[in-house]
Amino acid sequence: MLFNLFLAPNTGGIIFIIIAILVAIIFASSIKIVPQANTWVIEKLGLYHTTWGPGIHFLWPFFFKVSRRISLKEQVVDYDPQPVITKDNVTMQIDTVIFYQVTDAKAFTYGVERPTLALEKLTATTLRNIIGEIELDATLTSRDLINARMRTILDEATDPWGMKVNRVELKNILPPKDIRDAMEKQMRAERERRESILRAEGEKRSAILQAEGFKESQILQAEGNKQAAILEAEGEAEAILAVQKAKAEGISLIKASGADKAVLTIKAYEALIDVSKGQATKLIIPSEIQGMAGLAASLQEVLTTEKEKKEK
Repeated sequence: MLFNLFLAPNTGGIIFIIIAILVAIIFASSIKIVPQANTWVIEKLGLYHTTWGPGIHFLWPFFFKVSRRISLKEQVVDYDPQPVITKDNVTMQIDTVIFYQVTDAKAFTYGVERPTLALEKLTATTLRNIIGEIELDATLTSRDLINARMRTILDEATDPWGMKVNRVELKNILPPKDIRDAMEKQMRAERERRESILRAEGEKRSAILQAEGFKESQILQAEGNKQAAILEAEGEAEAILAVQKAKAEGISLIKASGADKAVLTIKAYEALIDVSKGQATKLIIPSEIQGMAGLAASLQEVLTTEKEKKEK
């Protein structure tokens, strides 16, 4: 009996301690801290109650619960290649990259089941619709246009889901192998054509430069010959002028010295000797000199006769 009396108070104390510990645990677990760039959707008895932003909050137990924890950071999703058919019936593989961000936590939680899966399926169908309206060549050269159209369509479609599509990129476009081979041959032919054009233009330019160089050299040579001829003519003219001046000065000196007729006759005779040394076959001799010439011939004949006699 004494044991029962001793045990009863201790049992009540232990129960109190346990209850206090449970209350402390429940209270501590009811204190919630929402991290930065996150938001939590809170439900009360299964119904939407509020949305918590970053910071510390208290969650009443049993009546309230955290329905969903959502990151407000921009998300990147890389989807597997999808088979699509162009307007000219060419099947190709295209994989896309989507950049999206949650803007409304309530709509994201209750707007659609599995929002990321819904976005993936919507991306695939939108891509098929857009590619089906354009041909293969336009698909390969119009990535920016396709990206812009897809972003606009996806952004409008996902707005009720509390999502915003910021950017869409076509990462890879893979046509069939035979199409790729044909494109490579076409590009190779185009490069060879450009190479031929560049080579021909280079040869043309080289020929033009050579012709221009030859033309300039001929012009310079002709100008040089012209200048040389002018200088030579000027030199000859100056020489003739100097000779004439010398003759004129000689005549002036003769006149100034008062030379008589005999001196002039001797000078004429000397001139006649110089003329006779030339190659002319006919000579016109003035009458004054003819007498002197006859006299000289007679004297030469007499001297020759005397010499022959002495020799005999």
